[in-house]
Amino acid sequence: MNKFSLQPFNTFGVDAQCSNLIKIYSEQDIYDTLLTYGDPYKVVGGGSNILLAGDIEATVMLNQIKGIQVIDEDDNHVLVTVGGGENWHNLVMWSISHNLSGLQNLSLIPGSVGAAPIQNIGAYGVEQSSCFHSLRAISLTSGLTKLYYREDCKFGYRDSIFKKLDAGKYIITHVSYMLSKEVNINVSYGAIRNELNNRKIETPTLKQISNVICDIRASKLPDPIVVGNAGSFFKNPIVTIEAYESLLQKYPEIVAFPFGDQMKLSAGWLIDRAGWKGHSQNGAGVYKNHALVLINDGTNSGGDIWQLAMDIQADVLTKYGVEVAPEVNVWG
Repeated sequence: MNKFSLQPFNTFGVDAQCSNLIKIYSEQDIYDTLLTYGDPYKVVGGGSNILLAGDIEATVMLNQIKGIQVIDEDDNHVLVTVGGGENWHNLVMWSISHNLSGLQNLSLIPGSVGAAPIQNIGAYGVEQSSCFHSLRAISLTSGLTKLYYREDCKFGYRDSIFKKLDAGKYIITHVSYMLSKEVNINVSYGAIRNELNNRKIETPTLKQISNVICDIRASKLPDPIVVGNAGSFFKNPIVTIEAYESLLQKYPEIVAFPFGDQMKLSAGWLIDRAGWKGHSQNGAGVYKNHALVLINDGTNSGGDIWQLAMDIQADVLTKYGVEVAPEVNVWG
């Protein structure tokens, strides 16, 4: 049986094979694939939020559905529908070029638009759910189309229904966002405000905010074209106030942020303090400039990277009593 390499389609750059590899350019391509090949099915967009820990015994659909279309608008907002295979950063740049606000803080996040609701991607005080309107998805078992609105998606911190109840059941063909004609900015995140001050920018434009965020991200995160990675590998753990205060007594310098009636701990701080930043083993490593980022340091196996991730998890749990869960989807 022929096997197909997924190495070009994951930003870790590890080699894993699948049973079939089909590029999807339209909804009709999905229907044709479902009629031609047997399940199971997997869907890949930009491949920037997956770790292929082994071969995939499945037909993999590469979502290549593109396009950005204005569907509706009024005096204050514009509703745009975007192909699930569209590059996320391209959408952000499109919104800025049309002076539409809402997505600028999410500049330079790698991956596709179709993956954004699954992860509920977020950065610098903003999540995609804040502008999300709806999405269109096709069932990988029945071929039926389903429309999800915001409340249907059960968005949470780096979470959605597509990581729980409906995990792996759909391919997202189109996503709609409601963008604002009024320039609403959020520069509460310390790194953004500091950089704007350094550049002596008091009233930033959308483009200036985007430029600052792109520069900050580029300074912290390795380019996956140069160093295989999937950005932040772990989620920041959420703990009770009591658990946080207990940790604070032991580690007064611990980094944390309020999160409703709980606290969000910095996973990067925990991993860094545990001594993992810059560590390398079996061709897998932790990026020297950011402890949240695992990198391909020469391995051809995603299993080596997953082993490193599990070692980090176990060590942080032993030292701090806190579990750091992967943000990245692990296959195989």
